[in-house]
Amino acid sequence: MATRRNVRLRREYLYRKQLETNERVIYDKKKKLKQAIETGKPIPTELRAEEAELRHQIELDDERSEIPWDPMDDEYGRAGEFDPRVMVSTSRDPSSRLVQFAKEVCLLFPNSQRINRGNYTTKEIVDACRKNEVTDLVLVHEHRGEPDGLVITHMPHGPTAFFGLMNVVTRHDVKIKETISEAYPHLIFDNFTTKLGLRTQNILKHLFPVPKDENKRVVTFANRNDFISFRHHMYEKTSHKEVELKELGPRFEMRLFQIRLGTLEQTEAQNEYVYRPYLSNSKTKNLL
Repeated sequence: MATRRNVRLRREYLYRKQLETNERVIYDKKKKLKQAIETGKPIPTELRAEEAELRHQIELDDERSEIPWDPMDDEYGRAGEFDPRVMVSTSRDPSSRLVQFAKEVCLLFPNSQRINRGNYTTKEIVDACRKNEVTDLVLVHEHRGEPDGLVITHMPHGPTAFFGLMNVVTRHDVKIKETISEAYPHLIFDNFTTKLGLRTQNILKHLFPVPKDENKRVVTFANRNDFISFRHHMYEKTSHKEVELKELGPRFEMRLFQIRLGTLEQTEAQNEYVYRPYLSNSKTKNLL
């Protein structure tokens, strides 16, 4: 029964996503038509066949119907109702360094738990997360003993984001003795300006619960040329105008490679975004 229910819910989710896509296409067409009318420019060729219908829809639009449905309403609609629960695991047969890194990643997220991968398949881990009301699954991967990948899959239907990891420095590497507070951290997102950047920010920020104002723990995601620098600090006010930062670690760089509209085990799920090397040219330098 549970499997049939999950299939039905997944089908409904995909149907809503398709409606959202169609609404976004229509919204973009109406936006182009309105801009052409307001500026007195010729109607774009690709819109001339639909001009009458689009004009009619524009006349019927109000403040609520003009803006298309936000996909976050389905994927993260209940994010503010309760704190996220994050499960952290690794790829198969992890090295000691990857296990250490996974432990430190687990400490980053309040209310998180770490599970040893063992012989569990991806599907078994995802099913266990669904049954135990886990909101997000985080998997870390390695290459020759060095952490090189991080996967975030949101429950129960996605999305799943795949990141590459570079320049990983663990707390163990620099022998940081400062303990990690259990206080919910404040989040800083710098330079996430495009639609894809805001989508990435949305995926990352919902791994963390809402902090209290007095908390002094800070997690930073800073985008520079599509490489996301991750930093983790505590701050102390030393005077009225000065603040002292203490690094808690770990620190690393991330690069987004793929967003899939499904959970990790659903390899057939539609890709929302896939990194293509030829996209990184002078005109589209910053994808995020």
